Amino acid sequence: MTDPAPADLSAIVKAYDVRGDATTQLTPDVAHALGAAFADFLRSSADGVDMIVAHDMRVSSPDLARAFIDGAVRRGATVADAGLSSTDQLYCASGLHRAAGGMITASHNPAKDNGLKLCLPGARPISRDTGLAQMRATAEGYLDAGQVPEVPGGTSQELDTLRDYVDTVLGLVPISSGRRLRVVVDAANAMGGHTVPAVFERLDQIDLVPLHFELDGTFPNHPADPLNPENLHDLRAAVLKEGADLGFAFDGDADRCVVLDERGALVPPSAITALIAQREIARVRGAGEDRPAVVANLVSSRHVAETIAASGGEHVRSKVGHSLIKALMAEHSAVFGGEHSAHYYFRDFFHADSGMLAALHVLAALAETEGSLSQLVAAHDPYASSGEINSRVADAELAREAVRAHIETVPGTTSDELDGLTVEHWDPAAPEEDRWWFSLRSSNTEPLLRLNVEAAQQSTMERVRDEILDLIRDQAPGTGVGDEPAHSTPATQTEPSIAPAGASGADVPGWVRERLCCPDCAGSLRDVNGGLQCTSCARTHAVDGGIPVLIAGRTEAPGADQRP
Repeated sequence: MTDPAPADLSAIVKAYDVRGDATTQLTPDVAHALGAAFADFLRSSADGVDMIVAHDMRVSSPDLARAFIDGAVRRGATVADAGLSSTDQLYCASGLHRAAGGMITASHNPAKDNGLKLCLPGARPISRDTGLAQMRATAEGYLDAGQVPEVPGGTSQELDTLRDYVDTVLGLVPISSGRRLRVVVDAANAMGGHTVPAVFERLDQIDLVPLHFELDGTFPNHPADPLNPENLHDLRAAVLKEGADLGFAFDGDADRCVVLDERGALVPPSAITALIAQREIARVRGAGEDRPAVVANLVSSRHVAETIAASGGEHVRSKVGHSLIKALMAEHSAVFGGEHSAHYYFRDFFHADSGMLAALHVLAALAETEGSLSQLVAAHDPYASSGEINSRVADAELAREAVRAHIETVPGTTSDELDGLTVEHWDPAAPEEDRWWFSLRSSNTEPLLRLNVEAAQQSTMERVRDEILDLIRDQAPGTGVGDEPAHSTPATQTEPSIAPAGASGADVPGWVRERLCCPDCAGSLRDVNGGLQCTSCARTHAVDGGIPVLIAGRTEAPGADQRP
């Protein structure tokens, strides 16, 4: 009889959180071990072993939360069981009570998944490098031993955190009562259905139109991922039908918020970042603060930095990653932080991210004007953007070196390697057609290079984008990728050429376009005439009324004339 394989949680312990299939990977036994490991970690870090544990509405969440709490209690922790909660509600409780936090959620992942977000007292972040790796090793040890040794003194009791959360967010963003606003909110049957009613019932000037507020971890209407345009159909239709001033879509744990204007058009997260940065800088400067810092990741629009400077603030660039942004915010005492992925962070909210606070800022800004939201944000979206384009390569460094070598021959460029390669060619005195920049980063988990290009003019963006993509993909033929699905295009096949931007007819903004991938093999998608074609398996997916129709299992392209 062979001994069982040692426990290995490497597949679910990620860079910033824990996520996996709740039936096979993140089981109650694993959650129990992780709860015990979290208590051990807190004791070793001298932060004490007080913690608040909450969970979202997923079917598996109550059992996982109970197991996590039991594991922590067994190792002597004092646990406050906060029950149903959004992630920013948990962060708020961690900050107010100066206790560590554990949130059972998989955010926008499919219903079968679940996960765990952890923080230190004061909602301070924990990453793989600052604790998750240590906790993983401890939990694996408990699983291998088949038991968790008991440390006396552990207890648990219930804690209601919703009222304090509502008081906190409304206290941070007052909204003028002079203008009534009609707002549609799509909670996607997730935690926005828990927090939005509690907050909005205290806003007399807001007419709320609720959409999918019933908590249901099976996501019966659509997935809770608002960055996927297919999940915004219901919200867009409701905004137009109701004649609403705007719409909000929250993700599964409600720490992210996506905004639609009165036309049902998506407002890019960089525009929201610029809008809130402008407001927060003005607020603290009015209180006497000199050059307040704002953190934004380096993929954010150039306009964000311009807005920060024009408002009298200091722009702090960050690598992509929420733990990195939170750490920089603490280091610089930054008043605000924003990411291109619709995460927004607030100093007065313990440097944590909150979709609700972002939504309240948008409402407050709109209530102070007489115009529409599209008019309000128009000034914050001035440049042409490619969105994020993923290229599958065998050697990311080789491809990046090819780009670097080319850029060194282009006069007037500057570059840095804060996060991959960022190149700027943007002299304010030069003609608009000569102003552009791009970021080229490697994926942490796949053999991909991620390209973002922005320029003052659309034609310039397309030219720079195509030049860089040609350099990247010159490295791909004949190299192949070992984990490609069986039906992928052979590595030696010539990849389809890129059609002009917009040839597909996809009417989605760049920041949404960057999230799209092939539903069959997860490959990146290129514009071709009338459709989006996968660069890995060569399947072409239709675009219907401007909306990409990404359906797994399609056996043929929408039409022969749509191939490049």
